[in-house]
Amino acid sequence: MDKLLIQGGQPLHGEIRISGAKNSALPILASTLLADGKVSVGNLPHLHDVTTMIELLGHMGVELMIDERMSVEVDSTTINNLTAPYELVKTMRASILVLGPMVAHFGEAHVSLPGGCAIGTRPVNLHLQGLEQMGAEIQVDSGYIHAYAPQRLKGAHIFLDTVTVTGTENLMMAAALADGVTILENAAREPEVVDLADCLNAMGADVRGQGTATIEIHGVERLNPCHYDVLPDRVETGTYLTAAAATKGHVLLKDTREDILEAVLIKLREAGAEVNTGADWIELNMHGQRPRAVNLRTAPYPAFPTDMQAQFVAMNAVADGTGSVTETVFENRFMHVQELIRMGADIGLEGNTAIVRGVDRLTAAPVMATDLRASASLVIAGLVAEGETMVDRIYHIDRGYECIEEKLQLLGATIRRMPS
Repeated sequence: MDKLLIQGGQPLHGEIRISGAKNSALPILASTLLADGKVSVGNLPHLHDVTTMIELLGHMGVELMIDERMSVEVDSTTINNLTAPYELVKTMRASILVLGPMVAHFGEAHVSLPGGCAIGTRPVNLHLQGLEQMGAEIQVDSGYIHAYAPQRLKGAHIFLDTVTVTGTENLMMAAALADGVTILENAAREPEVVDLADCLNAMGADVRGQGTATIEIHGVERLNPCHYDVLPDRVETGTYLTAAAATKGHVLLKDTREDILEAVLIKLREAGAEVNTGADWIELNMHGQRPRAVNLRTAPYPAFPTDMQAQFVAMNAVADGTGSVTETVFENRFMHVQELIRMGADIGLEGNTAIVRGVDRLTAAPVMATDLRASASLVIAGLVAEGETMVDRIYHIDRGYECIEEKLQLLGATIRRMPS
């Protein structure tokens, strides 16, 4: 297993470009199963999960062409296997996203129950209940979901009793080809959900209300070929901005958008950062000053994202003052705290709240990544710590960050990948 070796103590300085959003790329790749003909998807991040989704589509007989700019052309008319097998699905929860499009377009789907990050329960029962309301017949047997809808799905009024991003996406894709109107109440409002809806509409779907809690989908007869570019990764953007704030740095991030990151930018400004934005760039400058501690509480979009919580705990660890960070979205999402304490952070856990008392400095130590965003917080801690920090089990970080050490090197960090 690869490790990252970080020599800390340098402010980040410079400019990098932000990759496409993994959490948009995966549902959009799944949505290509709905089209009659070739759909090309651009601005895909070069990440293991994206490769896995492409491999999964290929396994089902879908024809794929990838060009040198990581643009993928997908032709689902060649599909010859309606099974998403355990071997591929177990490595990535988002594989469940092929369920809705397959049963809507081909009348049948056999999808293994998913795996993924160990950050708490994320059940798929809402996906299944919604599909049943649309007339699908569902059986769960031997670890597989078997779904059938030989007569086409029917529009339905579906209330999701928990806000679920993948559930909203799966049902929105299924509804695109259903007979009649589907209304999703308590739908997820994330920018990645809006991106998927915009992609479906580019194919000829009729999706309305995306970005609000009520999405209305008017089913159409068929979806057509199109080209669609995935939106920028807001969590990657937020991670580099937070790293720059923690290291008292000055960075310019290109090919990103401030409108999908407002809750994070508010907190960075509160921490003392000067933040300037343009149509496709964000600049953060700490003017050499230590960040101020901030209090935050995670919640579904448009509130502060759970995927940025660990990075802010790391920033608060070296900030001036005491900050409380409350996690309301996932249980079991403070696994990075023990590792930060090993580096000298002063953090107390009280239920689902971390009380972080800023210290003057962290000290390098060998640490171990436990999940995707926790590993990003350990990299930030390594960047501010005195000495050499070794971050182990970084396959987690490779699932969500494209070329993280290369981008940090461009920003002046002393960081390198050590093969195991």
